[in-house]
Amino acid sequence: MSYSIEVEDFPSLEERWQELLQACPRGNIFLTPQWQKAWWQEFGAGRELLLLSVRGGAELVGIAPLMRQGDNISFIGDSDVCDYMDFIACLGQESAFLALLLDYLEAMKWHSLDLHSLLPYSIALSHFVPLARARGYLVEITGEDVSPQVVLPTSWEEYLSQLSGKDRRELRRKLRRLSQAGPAHCYTVDDRNRLPQDLEDFFRLFKQSGSDKTEFMTSQMEGFFKAMAHSLAEKGYLRLSFLEVEGVRVATALCFDYGNELYLYNSGYDPAYSSLSVGLLLKVFCLKEGIIMGRRRFDFLRGAEDYKYNLGGQDVPVYQCLVLRR
Repeated sequence: MSYSIEVEDFPSLEERWQELLQACPRGNIFLTPQWQKAWWQEFGAGRELLLLSVRGGAELVGIAPLMRQGDNISFIGDSDVCDYMDFIACLGQESAFLALLLDYLEAMKWHSLDLHSLLPYSIALSHFVPLARARGYLVEITGEDVSPQVVLPTSWEEYLSQLSGKDRRELRRKLRRLSQAGPAHCYTVDDRNRLPQDLEDFFRLFKQSGSDKTEFMTSQMEGFFKAMAHSLAEKGYLRLSFLEVEGVRVATALCFDYGNELYLYNSGYDPAYSSLSVGLLLKVFCLKEGIIMGRRRFDFLRGAEDYKYNLGGQDVPVYQCLVLRR
C-alpha cells in the first residue's frame, strides 16, 4: 500500500477526523476535533498549525495534530487545559503512519519535538519513541503528573464496598449531613438553549472556589471554555452538573462523557456551604451517575488532590517525551 501525507486545516479534516477517532481504541475527549479547534482558535496566535494527515491509498490512517513555534514542535494544546495528548492512528497502521510522519518532519527545520501529557499506552510512547530512537534521535521521557481514575463497578453498593472503611464511613456521614441541612438536589442540565446562562453559574462558582481559580479563569480562558463547551455539547459529550441547596446552586461540575468514560474536568462551589462538603458531594453524584449510565471508568484527570484517593482513585502516570535532534 502506498502512503501519502498532507497538510490540513480543521474544516477540511474535521468529519474524517471524527470517524477515525471513534474507531481508535486509544482515543479520548482531548483528541476530538471539537476540543482542539476550540483551543487553537483561542490560543493559537503566534504559532504555525501543522495539522498533518496520512492516507493509505484513499483511507485516512493517521492524524498528527501538531503546531510549531520557533524551533519547537508540539501537540496542539497545552498541559494547563489539555490533560492528555497523542497522535491518532488506525489500529495496526501506527508504524507506517509515524514513519511517514517522521520522514516529513525530518525535512523541516526544528530542534525539539516536545510531546506533553502522554498516557502510558499512548501511540507516542508505544510507537513513536522506538522509531525516533532507531533513527538516532535523543529521546528523554520524564514523569509529568498522575491522573487518578476509578474503574466503575455495576452498582453503587459495589462501589462503596471498594472504598476503605474510613472513607466509606466518612462519605456516608457527609451524605447524611447534607440531607439533614434542607432540601438538596443534584442534577445535570440538558437544555442546550440554556447553556450560556448555566455556564455563567459555572464561572461564578468556579471563581468563588479560590483565588487560584479566579486567576486561572482569565477572559481568554473563559472564551475557550465557552467555545469548547458549546462545541462538545453539540456532540452530546458535555455534562454540566449542579448541586442545589434550598433552591440555590451551590456547587458545579463540568464533566465529559466520551468513549464509555466520564471525565471530571473542572468544578467549583460556594465557600459559604463548605461545611456541607457540597463540592465533594457533587463529584460523588457525578461518579454515581457514571455507574448508573454503565460507564466503565471515571477519570478525575490530572492532579493528586486528596479527595480523588478518598473516592477510590488509582494513579495512572502521565509522561512528557522530548525528542531532540543531535
